[in-house]
Amino acid sequence: MLEIVPAFARIGEENAFAVLARATELARQGRDIINLGIGQPDFRTPDHIVEAAVKALRDGHHGYTPATGILPAREAVARDVHRRYGVEVNPERVAIVPGGKVTMFAAILMFGQPGVEILYPDPGFPIYRSMIEFTGATPIPVPIREENGFAFSAEETLSLINEKTRLLIINSPANPTGGVTPKAEIDKLVAGLQRFSHVALMSDEIYDQMTYDGENHVTLLAYPEIRDRLILLNGWSKTYAMTGWRMGWSIWPDACYEAMRKLAVNCWSCVNAPAQWAGIAALEGPQDAVHAMVAEFDRRRKAVVAGLNRLSNVTCLTPKGAFYAYPNIKATGWKAKKLAAQLLEEAGVATIGGPDFGVHGEGYIRLSYANSLENIERALERMGDFLAKAPVT
Repeated sequence: MLEIVPAFARIGEENAFAVLARATELARQGRDIINLGIGQPDFRTPDHIVEAAVKALRDGHHGYTPATGILPAREAVARDVHRRYGVEVNPERVAIVPGGKVTMFAAILMFGQPGVEILYPDPGFPIYRSMIEFTGATPIPVPIREENGFAFSAEETLSLINEKTRLLIINSPANPTGGVTPKAEIDKLVAGLQRFSHVALMSDEIYDQMTYDGENHVTLLAYPEIRDRLILLNGWSKTYAMTGWRMGWSIWPDACYEAMRKLAVNCWSCVNAPAQWAGIAALEGPQDAVHAMVAEFDRRRKAVVAGLNRLSNVTCLTPKGAFYAYPNIKATGWKAKKLAAQLLEEAGVATIGGPDFGVHGEGYIRLSYANSLENIERALERMGDFLAKAPVT
């Protein structure tokens, strides 16, 4: 009998993909399914980005590249960060990686081991906890509370840090809540972290260009006092509708970069060569498509929040970032995962139950408004009909 090492039994999953598979199967059977579950833009990658990849293929970019990415791509990231945030970044500390999850994997693997603790947002992206448990480290959830507008509390976060803490993961704008943590709270966190010089940070800023209502994203790169222990996660997937291209980028402190490079050599070798040239075109080409996409998300955001708040016993805060709504369904009497399952099977609407995002997720479901306004309105109508007629089970 084969014996797989116990660590693999601790790996969790991202249930959005399981919901996607079930929704796809129901659609294959002829059901009309509206998918508000998966977190990916429903837009095409802009044409000039696609053409850059085609040109790279025709120009012969078919081989291996440096493990951390081609220099022009790393330089493009550095220029983009400086253009948008006024922060100087050394391209020699930028890594081009195959998707955002790779940065999570590398950072958590770098600091996680039995006997240490890693703090992560809860509710939050499920892979954080999954990878922490894989390493044998103890996952410590940082509660992300509705009463705080789904922003993290600096005071509560700092209170959870002790001598065993090795890594703190933060995410703003946030998945699954759409919460954006204000600058004043980030200032408090950074100030408090001066007491804990042994703690590294990973800031997941993959939704940094998706904010609304005049909310400006605050990057942790803007705080020089923590740059020597900050790992920044970002990428092309959300901003440029490039989820399937598997293109991420990250910025690493001096102390971690070489370890990350060695992990790249041992694991993924390098990122697809022509995709890196597409990434350059995305960062340095016209941004009209990005602005148009975010404007459309904003229109849908307003519609989905208004529609959810009209449903019986459902309330929903207005998200300030990303493309998710996270309504409170406690007053319906339904458990979140059961409601999400029944909405898919009975109403043909795919959503994700809050507990799939952590121990603090009960009482909520996540809806992605990365779908057409017409489909969102049809989904809300179906949800309203279901809640009005279906008995709580």
